[in-house]
Amino acid sequence: MDKTSCPVPVGRIARPRLRRLPRLLGLAVALASTVCAAAGEGAFERALAEQARYLATEALAYEHGEGVPRDQSYAALLYCESARLGDTEGMYALGWMYANGRGVERNDAYAGTLFAMAAAKGDEHAQRMLRYTGEYTGDVPDCLHTPSTQIVQRWPVEALIARLPAVRQAVARMLAELAPKYGVRPEFALAIGLTESALNPDALSPKNAMGVMQLIPATAERFNVGKPYDPEQNIRGGLAYLRWLLAYFEGDIALAAAAYNAGEGAVDRYRGVPPYRETRAYVERILRHVGQDRHPYDSRVVPPSPMLRKLRLALEEEHES
Repeated sequence: MDKTSCPVPVGRIARPRLRRLPRLLGLAVALASTVCAAAGEGAFERALAEQARYLATEALAYEHGEGVPRDQSYAALLYCESARLGDTEGMYALGWMYANGRGVERNDAYAGTLFAMAAAKGDEHAQRMLRYTGEYTGDVPDCLHTPSTQIVQRWPVEALIARLPAVRQAVARMLAELAPKYGVRPEFALAIGLTESALNPDALSPKNAMGVMQLIPATAERFNVGKPYDPEQNIRGGLAYLRWLLAYFEGDIALAAAAYNAGEGAVDRYRGVPPYRETRAYVERILRHVGQDRHPYDSRVVPPSPMLRKLRLALEEEHES
């Protein structure tokens, strides 16, 4: 299941700044560049990188009113999401807006952090701007921590699917269309399917995990999947399991993803993401794809894990001490 990923450098928007997207430095929530082990996984990473470029291009249009009503506040929001996804142009442009109070309240500390992020990726203009923003503090605007719902809603899942290999597009579309019927966001479902099997209906792992969603025999039986190599049955079984895990872990995407990879028993036993190298890499990759750590869930599906209450009590006791 452990597949590496490789965001690919993409084109620039029309500004006199730098060249390519090298390996991301900065926020841990942004995309990381590693070596591709699966074509589907690489295509998904490329799609996300292209979305970051698309957001920066849209932001530029709204910043200057080119073909759309001028809206600098919305431009700043778009730039911030682009920067959060690791786009150098987005980092620089948002830093410039904070440095000049355009569309946002002026904040030299935020500007300095954003210029430093862009400079760490090789942007020479950002490096020069650092001399004007004062001492680096590491302060960042809230939008770099929490993805904007408004931005997420504007992400066209169909555009992500269109960039996948043709042989996988029908499976991806089926997965995206079925996901909401199970209360699962298409982005999360696609992240799981791509990471598990690169959307290959015939995939079989050394542990006998089968099909698109890599269901082991026990999970297939648990969710009434009689034909695990039938793409629709397999996807419905995987989505049913994801719905169950989201309810059990109260919408915590990291815990749900960890349980999908290692089993909910392991997550309960370790009171969090298990210390398995494969599982931790898996969770990191899913969070990177989804761009969020919380997901809506249906509390009627299953009572929450007792571990969650114990974990909260332990954290409260630690805080009080």
